[in-house]
Amino acid sequence: MIPIDSKEQKEEILAVSDLIKHEVNVKEIDLLEDASDILVKQIKPNFKTLGPRFGKDMKLIANAINNFTQEDINIIEQNGSIDIEINGKIINLGREDVEIKSQDIEGWLVANEGSLTVALDVTITDDLRQEGIARELVNRIQNLRKDSGFEVTDRIDVVLQTEDNIVNAVNTNLEYIKTETLTEELEILDSVNNGIEIAFDNICTKIFIQKH
Repeated sequence: MIPIDSKEQKEEILAVSDLIKHEVNVKEIDLLEDASDILVKQIKPNFKTLGPRFGKDMKLIANAINNFTQEDINIIEQNGSIDIEINGKIINLGREDVEIKSQDIEGWLVANEGSLTVALDVTITDDLRQEGIARELVNRIQNLRKDSGFEVTDRIDVVLQTEDNIVNAVNTNLEYIKTETLTEELEILDSVNNGIEIAFDNICTKIFIQKH
């Protein structure tokens, strides 16, 4: 989830959304025009910049910052500064005078960089776990193709040694695996004597490939 604050920002992100999804292995990107009910921002004073600038008024300014509303936080994030009144004086605070972060949401991780906030769903469903296994198998098969000196266009046959988590992952993503690796036939056997042993996550299996 990415909160957006303008039509321009929305268009900029949408223009590269496919690239983002591919590069960081994300299934979907949701752009939120109003994230106030979902993402809660927290703000605190940056004493390293406030101290040298404001001296004895720093405590009053820090107290004002700690009482900022979500609207105040949005203003300083979007505009880069905000005016506040302290002892009858108008003081301009810059983005460097505060530290802003978002509260994590249950099941999500939230990160900030400047005015940009990104929330990542870190819940792994069974379907996502199986797809992850299939992607890793594709990667290992592709490496074996390269190490075996096969041409890019060579069709291959693949034999996998059975493993608890492999069977469902392969059956669910069979066409994806075969298409990505140019595999004609893919078998899962109880034992593969002449295969290459591979291990990742909690999986340990063997793979054997040959030209079709």
